[in-house]
Amino acid sequence: MVKKFSMLALAGLMALPASGIAGAGAAPQDLERKIDELARQLDALKAQLAQQNEAMVQYGDTVDDMDELLSEKSEAWDLAARFKFYGDFRARADYYSASNLFAAGTPLQMTGMNPATGQPIYATQSMGNQENDTILTNRLRLNMRVKATENLEFKGRLAMYKAWGMQSTPANLAGGYPIFDGNTTRTPNDSALYVDRAFVNWNNIGGMPIWFSIGRRPTTDGPPAHIRMGNDSRMATPPGYFDYPFDGIALGYGWDWNVESMGTSRIRFCYGRGFENGLQWDKDTNPYPLDDTDFAGLSWDILKKGSRFLNLQVFGVYNLFNYPAFSDDFVRFGASFPQEDGGFGPQMDLGQMYHTAGVFMDKVSNLNYFIAGGWSHTDPNGNGMFNDVYGMAMGQAGANTGSEDGYSVYAGVRYDMDDLGLKIGAEYNYGSQYWIAFTPGHDDLYMSKLATRGNAYELYMLYDLPTGEAISKYAQTFIRLGWQYYDYNYAGGSDYNLKPYDLDDEKSALQALGLNPVESAHQVYLTFEAYF
Repeated sequence: MVKKFSMLALAGLMALPASGIAGAGAAPQDLERKIDELARQLDALKAQLAQQNEAMVQYGDTVDDMDELLSEKSEAWDLAARFKFYGDFRARADYYSASNLFAAGTPLQMTGMNPATGQPIYATQSMGNQENDTILTNRLRLNMRVKATENLEFKGRLAMYKAWGMQSTPANLAGGYPIFDGNTTRTPNDSALYVDRAFVNWNNIGGMPIWFSIGRRPTTDGPPAHIRMGNDSRMATPPGYFDYPFDGIALGYGWDWNVESMGTSRIRFCYGRGFENGLQWDKDTNPYPLDDTDFAGLSWDILKKGSRFLNLQVFGVYNLFNYPAFSDDFVRFGASFPQEDGGFGPQMDLGQMYHTAGVFMDKVSNLNYFIAGGWSHTDPNGNGMFNDVYGMAMGQAGANTGSEDGYSVYAGVRYDMDDLGLKIGAEYNYGSQYWIAFTPGHDDLYMSKLATRGNAYELYMLYDLPTGEAISKYAQTFIRLGWQYYDYNYAGGSDYNLKPYDLDDEKSALQALGLNPVESAHQVYLTFEAYF
């Protein structure tokens, strides 16, 4: 196009002077002089046009390069747009005060039995109260999700959770659990980012509503915990009675009931590994054989329609460990593993445990409400569960190889005052003597309230902060103020090794064992939370 334009312009310039000369009738000498001058001008014009042509060619190459570059960047932007990053930050302050069964200075006798030697371990006196006037924590969670193909998606979450002024876990947090696989990222530790969730979903298998998922599971803060935590959507698959991060798989199927009030439903089979036993010695010669601990069960969203939700979950724990692999071997776990050297004693299998839980929730106008319940059943082997250490020490009992049943009820409400940005809620739960909640990953900082053998109460409020118009669709900024009260009827909580002694009727046994369990506790918390 540039070349055609240049030739036409040159021809026009040559034709115009020629026609002017021909019509003038000039003398031969003048004509020759004018022809020479025209020739010089023509050469100059050719040179100028040549420079312009070269510049236009260079410009055209530049435009082509820019088009190619923009195309490449556009493709890169399209690829980058597949990644979604979002997260949340929470700063939290807690006050905690616990009253133990025996007052300070009460003489205690025996702290328990050394399972390796069968010898008792003694203590001198008890501490009557525990208190921490302030503990401050920061928690950062970074979420990501990306599609690799049309039906394959990765989801992950990294988390940092630490106490102010510490790069390790402060004493006696998380109900006395040291850090292990079932509570990492859920208990304040250090400032490192750890993998909290990482799994791949293969959806729409065979063009049907079937999916397969594998990886570190989204099994913490399950319903109805999101109501209290101020999140508008469910944050995990199982109900809150199972608050345990683990690695595993799920295979699910979903359908529509085609009934307006029922909405949709889906059921999933779940399997996971709770403990890897590693390379073992010959079990025939090992006095304490240890197997892998596995989880398996079904979780069924019976119906989901708007805020209405009903879930039933049934699972078993197979080859249950007496205690898992802790990262800190110097922290004592419970009263059933005391050792003269401060260790835990040998790891061993205790048998099987079965668990069933259900939750129903809905919203009427501005009132959110839920009711939930759980049942636990133990099936111990010869090593026993809920062992009566006092009876064993007195020679009156052996390992408890009988099955024990426990149950829990849990209910709560939250009223939303949207015009004020204020939400007020209340919750209550009760656990029986042999109740077991699988909640080492709980978010109550000290003691898991859903593992309480007795009564637990909670009042809380959420206030949306006036931080301006939301930029992110994930944006939420609020404070949460709450009070919890624990009123224990039986010793322990989540501990299935030691008999849950009655705090009223079995004081003498507890005193003889050197045990001084918490009888009641108050906890006040205040959070500042930002979702982005």
